[in-house]
Amino acid sequence: MTFLALDVGNTRLKWALYEAPHTGARLLAHGAQFLENIEKLAEGDWSELPCPLWVVGCVVAGDAVKRRVQEQLELWDVSPQWVVSSASEAGLTNGYDHPARLGSDRWVAMIGARQRVLASGPPRPCVVVMVGTAVTVEAIDADGRFLGGIILPGHGIMLRALESGTAGLHVPPGEERDFPTNTSDALTSGGTFAIAGAVQRMVENLKSHCGAEPIVYMTGGAGWKMAPSMSTQVELVESLIFDGLLEIAQKRFG
Repeated sequence: MTFLALDVGNTRLKWALYEAPHTGARLLAHGAQFLENIEKLAEGDWSELPCPLWVVGCVVAGDAVKRRVQEQLELWDVSPQWVVSSASEAGLTNGYDHPARLGSDRWVAMIGARQRVLASGPPRPCVVVMVGTAVTVEAIDADGRFLGGIILPGHGIMLRALESGTAGLHVPPGEERDFPTNTSDALTSGGTFAIAGAVQRMVENLKSHCGAEPIVYMTGGAGWKMAPSMSTQVELVESLIFDGLLEIAQKRFG
């Protein structure tokens, strides 16, 4: 009866095996693998796992990577269901102009966030921040409608863009400072301030639109680095995409 959830990002594949396909199910095993090492999964991390009855995943890395993952799943002769953003699913309504063009990881994370909001008390607006190779900041109203979101570069992309376009900026990583006094700290602080400022702006937009203070969830591989630097209160939730995949699985297989 086990359920395997897959989150295939731009850099890593993250997986989690649960006892059953429903919210709150017991986590049995989990792990991550860089995309260049996907071919090691069947004979490595997954070789000792029990055969999952269901597999649901989201993938943003492209069809070639998806095919490589599916080849590894032949270990169990199980076909995955890949989440595609739709007009609505699992209690969330998609306000994107073209719903299917919304990144599936963004959609799944928002479904996870919406369920977390409902489990914590009365419905309220929510901002969902994913900090990875890119940074996304999404706004959801109290009725569960995704109003829209923004995309901006992650720290690494910002630094590489500056290094490639500006002479003299090939410097070691720095620290975040309120008032940076060297180039390394100036670059690191600039990236952090840009992300924090984008989140703060979305929080203000959503508060003005809904007339209520939103809760802010942050997730993603670099979320733990960013969370302490935020100018607004955030709740760090490492499992937000897996929470969403569990909720989707419960609605589909319940």
